[in-house]
This record gives sequence, structure tokens and C-alpha cells, in this order.
Amino acid sequence: MEKILSKEEIDALLLAVADGQIDLDKELFMERNSVSNYDLTNTSANKGSVPNLDIIYDSFIRYHRVSMSNQLRKIVEIKKVGARHYKFDDFLMTLPSPVCMGIYKIEPLKGASMVTMDNNLVFAILESVLGGTGTRSMSDNSRMFTSIEIKIMQKIVKGALLDMEKAWAPLHATKMNLLRMDINPRLVNIVPPEYQVVTMELEIQIDDITGSMVFAIPYMTLETVREKLKNGAQFDMMGVDPEWSKRLSSELTEAPLEITVEMGHASITLKELLNLEPGDTITLDKDIRSGLLVKVAGVNKYMGLPGIQRGNKAVQITRYSNRGVEL
Repeated sequence: MEKILSKEEIDALLLAVADGQIDLDKELFMERNSVSNYDLTNTSANKGSVPNLDIIYDSFIRYHRVSMSNQLRKIVEIKKVGARHYKFDDFLMTLPSPVCMGIYKIEPLKGASMVTMDNNLVFAILESVLGGTGTRSMSDNSRMFTSIEIKIMQKIVKGALLDMEKAWAPLHATKMNLLRMDINPRLVNIVPPEYQVVTMELEIQIDDITGSMVFAIPYMTLETVREKLKNGAQFDMMGVDPEWSKRLSSELTEAPLEITVEMGHASITLKELLNLEPGDTITLDKDIRSGLLVKVAGVNKYMGLPGIQRGNKAVQITRYSNRGVEL
């Protein structure tokens, strides 16, 4: 309290400023010189921030969207909400109740990590797995999870960790080992309460139900690969997912296409059109021995000859057509 000026001292200070006895510019300059520099790019100053880690989660989303959709036989959408860093004790305070938690280890990195799922997501997954519609609202369901439900979610979490292994592979070969499942944040102690954890929240939508999945990795676990993440040299391999390319190629080969064969053209007047009767013949402008234009999805593709194959009208391909040119 002795540092607080009295009314008399304040009046004297104001009078000194007004009379010019105190140079404000000089005083401010001296104050500015006492400020130390703060390097935002320095590891110790910016501890808790891990560059390029979100690229791993982008890759995880691509893998897990497909595997989870196949597992639940529903359209699943996943998007990033955002990354944050907390003291571990503060992070536990942000978790909803109830919450499903999977404690896992990223071999060969040190320490344990965790993934959490809120009740909306858990109950939507459970209802889909157990044959329900998965569309009813879970917002009022605050009961704790049963042992059977935890067992089912354990399988779901293991599938997510397999996809996370694939996402990590271009950067660092890892093995994600699920240690245990838990539902009580007070019993979880992967690091001391004051240690930093880096989190990434994902929003997962299953039909009309939206839930949250959060990954939390201790900063000390990521420190050994921090330089690799910072350099980002390995992430070129993440640009193209070879498995995705194979699946896309396979699906494209099964896509249905419409093929049309032009037998020829004819021009008639409207009067002739109105006078047409069954049995009338319209003469086309092409000889039967000339090539016929074969179009695939409306694009000129081949030339062929008409014929009969096993009692069906057919065309035998003879050569390629000039693409986009009417022949």
C-alpha cells in the first residue's frame, strides 16, 4: 500500500508536469527501454504450440471418414474445430460429463496420450452399431456408460488409432497401443497436472447427430518429433493417399456410361412428319456399309460397323473417332 500516492502527492505530481519540471517523453522512453524482447518463434516462449501437427489430423480425417462410414454403414462427416494447449489439469476441467476416454501410447514416443468422445457421439455410434436409427437426440441422455457400451467403444477407439497410425506414417513410424478405457476424468493421470498438453478437437456428424472427439497429446511426447514437424519435409507424401487413389480408380471403372450409335440423319418437312403412318420408311443419309459414329456419354469416341450378335443388334468397333469432331 506504500506505493499508492496520497492526494497531496498526486497534486504535486500534476503541478510538476504542468510546470514542465517532469519531461513525459523522457520518462516514457526510460520505461520503454526497460521492456524485454519476447520471441514468439522461440520454443521456450511459445511452448505448447506444435507446428504442422494439424497436417497429421487432416490426414487422419481422410482415413477415418472412410473407415467410420464403412463401420457404421452411414455417411460420416468429420471436420477440425481447432487446436489448443492447456495445462493437463485445466484440460480435464473442460471435459463434459459423461465422457468416454481412451488412454493410449504412441510407440516409440514417451508418455501416454488420450482421446475423448462426448455422450452425443458415443450414443450415436452405439445406436448405429446396435442396429438403431442413430437419428434421435442424445442431448438429454446424461447417464453413465455400461460395461458393454464401453467394450463396443473400445473397438471404435482401436479403429481410430489404426487410422492415426496411417496419418503419422509419413512423418514417423509409430504404433498406437490402447492401454485402457475410462469414463472418470479424476482417475486419469497421463502426466502431472501442471504439464502442457496439445489438443485437437474434431466435430463428427453421423446423420443429424453431431458429437465431439478430442485428442490430447502431452507436449513432452511431441518434443522428440518437433523438429520433423517444424521442417515439414516428410509431408509431401501426405499430399496423395495411394489407397484413396486405388479406391477411386476402382469405383470409376464401375461407373455406368451411356453409349449411343448414330445410324445416320434425315431431313423431313413438318407436313411429312404429320403424315407419317406405321410402315412408312425414312431414308437416312448413310450407306449401311459406311462407318457409324459411336458416342460415349455424348462424346465422339469410336467408329464401327452395324451387325447382329446372338440375335441382338450390335456394332463392331473399327477405329477411334476424332474426339469432339462430328463425322
